Amino acid sequence: MSAPIFATLGCRLNAYETEAMKELSAAAGIENAVVVNTCAVTAEAVRKAKQEIRRLRRENPEATLIVTGCAAQTEPATFSAMAEVDRVIGNTEKMQAGTWAAMAAPDLIGQTERVQVDDILSVKETAGHLIDGFGRHRAYVQVQNGCDHRCTFCIIPYGRGNSRSVPAGVVVEQIRRLVDKGFHEVVLTGVDLTSWGADLPATPRLGDLVMRILRLVPDLARLRISSIDSIEVDEALMGAIASEPRLMPHLHLSLQAGDDMILKRMKRRHLRDDAIRFTEEARRLRPDMVFGADIIAGFPTETEEMFANSLKLVEDCGLTFLHVFPFSPRKGTPAARMPQLAGPVIRERAARLRAAGDAALARHLAAQRGAQHEVLMESARMGRTGQFTEVSFDADQPEGQIVRATITGQEGGRLTATVADQVRAA
Repeated sequence: MSAPIFATLGCRLNAYETEAMKELSAAAGIENAVVVNTCAVTAEAVRKAKQEIRRLRRENPEATLIVTGCAAQTEPATFSAMAEVDRVIGNTEKMQAGTWAAMAAPDLIGQTERVQVDDILSVKETAGHLIDGFGRHRAYVQVQNGCDHRCTFCIIPYGRGNSRSVPAGVVVEQIRRLVDKGFHEVVLTGVDLTSWGADLPATPRLGDLVMRILRLVPDLARLRISSIDSIEVDEALMGAIASEPRLMPHLHLSLQAGDDMILKRMKRRHLRDDAIRFTEEARRLRPDMVFGADIIAGFPTETEEMFANSLKLVEDCGLTFLHVFPFSPRKGTPAARMPQLAGPVIRERAARLRAAGDAALARHLAAQRGAQHEVLMESARMGRTGQFTEVSFDADQPEGQIVRATITGQEGGRLTATVADQVRAA
């Protein structure tokens, strides 16, 4: 018998949870199984999940094929109807040891339901299983799960449930263990990260968590926060941006659009000027701050003038890394019932946004020539700066080491550099 095969689609949080499932399935003694951890963010993500399931079944005809993740949570009937699928488990069930133990026990196999997907909106407990290391040299720590907001385009709350936070003490202890294991950089992840703490006693904010981590784990060299909603950023987080060099100068923003009417139709909680003010203030506090952003192209009712406002947001906010989503209607969301744009129009607008993103990245790379950066080596010849920009080297460096590098140019969307000296070893 062989160890389970895991396939992960979608976000970093899904990838984190796959690592947790590996531990849970190993503890249960699961063998000869294929586990597909799906994404539901777009219709294309669901299509890719089905495609991956069919491929893995062809390659593993005798294995038990288990489907989980957000698409399994939101569309359990879709996946249970596939002939290739043996079991469908929800996002809550996949993080429970009992689920895996029941699937591993021969005398219980016939007694457990083929589809185990409960109402995730009723889940109240804190975000689940903690793992001591995901990634070879950069660790990801899940501190929050779920979302209380209901953007009109988004299915994710129905896949992840309402917002739940991991208590600060638990987070700090896990990060201490990760630092003791040799990790120099930790990334805080969640579905709606800036809502962290709203369900905890005294309702702390994300900035409080960041400051507590940096204060109580002094040996942590670098702390990152993943995608945030800029309108929810609190004063303590702005203070950390201004005063804490160990908090990396890179923020990925959930902007989605740059036109006020489209933002209202999306049921977002910010307007165009809010996004611009935030990026200006963050850059004033931390001049080396760079921004990534999610932007949707071709949202229903979007006119060319409205799209132009989103396109101009790349420049107005000084965005560097763009993640472009061609709009894809998700059944069950309000946006799916709005007047839709033609597919070619959506694709053309997405292409223009990506071109603007490519140009912005090229400007950022060109501006770095001659600068010095501390680079965390992810492989022998590639690492990332504090701004999360990729850097390639023409000579091997020890993996996991933080080196001070002088930027010599750019090639293929990366910076090129030579090493000045070693800052910290693994």
